[in-house]
Amino acid sequence: MASNQEQAAMAYWKENVRLLITLLIIWFVVSYGLGIILAPLLNNIMIAGYPLGFWFAQQGAIYTFIVLIFVYVFRMNALDRKYDVYEK
Repeated sequence: MASNQEQAAMAYWKENVRLLITLLIIWFVVSYGLGIILAPLLNNIMIAGYPLGFWFAQQGAIYTFIVLIFVYVFRMNALDRKYDVYEK
């Protein structure tokens, strides 16, 4: 039977992997789904004179990636504190 520390480590990594997978799915949907697959449909909507599909392909995926970095940092800091593995 695994010790409490091993169980905590496994739970920590399980939550970490779940967070990573969630963020990667969001990034994939925005960059590939909205920027490529749905671009023709989104091009009917204009933002600042540019079609929305073009905007997602050129800027939206980058902005989303930057936001996801900050979300990852915030969530991992909270996760580190939850499992008491943060730097003191």
